[in-house]
Amino acid sequence: MMVSPFKIAFVTIGQAPRVDLVPEMMFDITLGLPEGKIDYREFGVLDGMNADELDRMRAVEGEHSFATRLANGEEIVTSKSRTEEKLNALLQRIDAEGFDLIVLLCTGTKIAPLEKTLVVEAQRIVDSTVEALAASASRLGVILPLERQISDFHERHVFTGRPSLVAASPYTGEDMAVAAAGLKTCDLIVMHCMGYSKAMLDTVRNQVSAPVLLSRRLVAGVVRQMI
Repeated sequence: MMVSPFKIAFVTIGQAPRVDLVPEMMFDITLGLPEGKIDYREFGVLDGMNADELDRMRAVEGEHSFATRLANGEEIVTSKSRTEEKLNALLQRIDAEGFDLIVLLCTGTKIAPLEKTLVVEAQRIVDSTVEALAASASRLGVILPLERQISDFHERHVFTGRPSLVAASPYTGEDMAVAAAGLKTCDLIVMHCMGYSKAMLDTVRNQVSAPVLLSRRLVAGVVRQMI
């Protein structure tokens, strides 16, 4: 009897496909599983937008913002409110397409509940894990993609104490080692963006002695447990 594959929808707030992200996650998710066990598709909030439409999505000064990736590899900094509005509309459409699971590839979004499909919200997974560990860590360090996100971090996330915050974009070639060096005194560090890769994790670990959590690995681990 032929068993239907487990169907996953990966949703980015940028443009699909996320060749910098999804293949690495799928390696972790499928390791040791039989071929054909999982089928997946990728969707992006900014898919199909022309230059003018993309410009209207960009964050203006003072707005809460996201850093994400276009299909050509370029970074775009978008308005949090406008991105979430379009994200929720996209999720409503995907909800009707028969997926077993939707995986959000962003650690900062707020979404409305869906009627049919279970959603893995990266932010909730990462923040809950970090908070559980940070309860016994006196010095938490957080790496963010944008300098402007440091000022509003405490409005978006509630961690024990006052974590040390540094910024380095995963998309613009900023020096991850320099950012990580600012967290040498921390005893737990989280790379708080799905865009951070295993290679970037290795760079950070070469600069610090504390354990370092990679967002995409935490989320992939949860997905793996659900298959």
